[in-house]
Amino acid sequence: MKHSEPDFLHHLRAELSNGRTWFDRAVVLGYAVAAGLSVVAFTLASDAVSGLFLQYHRGWPWAVLLTTPLLTAGIVWLTIRWFPGASGSGIPQIKAALDPALPEERRALFASLRLTVAKIGLGVAGFAAGLSIGREGPSVQVAAGVMQDARRWLSPGTAIDGRALLVAGGAAGIAAAFNAPLAGVVFAIEELSGRLEARSSGLIIAAIVLAGLVGVSVFGNASYFGVIRVPRLGWDALWPGLLVALLSGAAGGLFARLLIASLTGAPGRLNALRARFPVRFAAAGGLAVAVIGLVCGGVTFGAGSEAVKQMLNGHDELTPLYTGLKFIATWLTAWCGVPGGIFAPSLAIGAGIGDAVARLAASELGPALIAMGMAGFLAAVTQAPLTAFIIVMEMVDGHSMVLSLMSAAMLASLVSRMISRPLYGTLAHHMVDKALTSPG
Repeated sequence: MKHSEPDFLHHLRAELSNGRTWFDRAVVLGYAVAAGLSVVAFTLASDAVSGLFLQYHRGWPWAVLLTTPLLTAGIVWLTIRWFPGASGSGIPQIKAALDPALPEERRALFASLRLTVAKIGLGVAGFAAGLSIGREGPSVQVAAGVMQDARRWLSPGTAIDGRALLVAGGAAGIAAAFNAPLAGVVFAIEELSGRLEARSSGLIIAAIVLAGLVGVSVFGNASYFGVIRVPRLGWDALWPGLLVALLSGAAGGLFARLLIASLTGAPGRLNALRARFPVRFAAAGGLAVAVIGLVCGGVTFGAGSEAVKQMLNGHDELTPLYTGLKFIATWLTAWCGVPGGIFAPSLAIGAGIGDAVARLAASELGPALIAMGMAGFLAAVTQAPLTAFIIVMEMVDGHSMVLSLMSAAMLASLVSRMISRPLYGTLAHHMVDKALTSPG
């Protein structure tokens, strides 16, 4: 069978002749810019409020014993009363919205402009309370809610469906939040969709990259944690690196298992109390987080990004005790049901594990082991090793550590799979089951 070469002019005329297709593409790309801007606004507001909280804590440290429980209870009350779909990370919600078993008309339970606004407002309130949360997971739901709205402007016969818009929006949220477009593309494939439809994959990737570029244009092209200086990695780095991967994998698997048991209503007295008195439970959880923060001198409050930056610069911010307390504070915060993510706290916990191993081994490879701990713990919690190692690589400009970060993420994820079910997938299935069985 004879194959002819493509006719460039013929294909060019065919492309340019369909004005409606180009209008649909313009709509999607315009919404991608809007999604990126929404994440940028969320980032700026969260960072500003986090800074104000730290000033407040330094001036009146004991006052957090009152304000943190009150704010946590108020956030949970508002979430339950008006925005139940905004609770938690945001990634399980988008996975639930993408579930084929969920009727299309019920996707608004998990992704909409209304939830986008609520997620930003309630997430910023969580930072004002000093809770151990991140903004990266919520950014997925924020951007996906914006992108989902594009459907109202698309032509009836368009090849761009609601699923593609959700995938593009969720991945755009990761790209803009981490200032890492490559991580957004990998996240779309590994965590959200498993594959990209060939007919719309180019447009989806363009939307993801465009949203990421919006973040770059505002925050600059610098990596999130700067550039780490890593000496040449030899055989002497093998056993410390292996220990970091195993420890972060086991800790991340335990963390994921705790969250699944806590957030899916597993049998137990505390979960029964949470179901019966969710606002009071949130107040008690907020009080516990405040006490932990006071014990640690404020290190465990917020996302933990500053602690990671300090450790990469050689300062011992998260000792093994503080790392364990950060683990508990993040778990308690998530258990309360506030809108907030676990990506940034997971990076801080993983960094603490890597720092502890570096000090145990009296190694000069501290920054490298910290980066491996970040990649390992995040990969163990999410069981998405490719996304985890690329996020860390882009955040520390660690291109010289590609193989080390990849190995740590893969091994840690493997260890986690022996301990826990996939966190986001399990939570998403739980949300879909509740949506299908609830009336209305």
